[in-house]
Amino acid sequence: MWPVLWMAARTYAPYVTFPVALVVGAVGYHLEWFLRGEPPPPAADEERSIVEQREERKLNELTGRDVTQVLSLKEKLEFAPKAVLNRNRSA
Repeated sequence: MWPVLWMAARTYAPYVTFPVALVVGAVGYHLEWFLRGEPPPPAADEERSIVEQREERKLNELTGRDVTQVLSLKEKLEFAPKAVLNRNRSA
């Protein structure tokens, strides 16, 4: 008799466990929602998009700085690593 019961349990396990898991999940979801209460209102930073926050930060960095004073191309290339193929050539 036991082998027949085990075979039936193994055969019909998905049909039994899915509704049980569904009920347990729904109860847990609603219980957690009840215990947490209302969600807090979003902060001022969360209302703006990341692009807007980045643009504002970049504008704040630019204020008080002279944007016409930039490094020359020669100064920028001074710190660039030399190409691999040019390493063995004489300067």
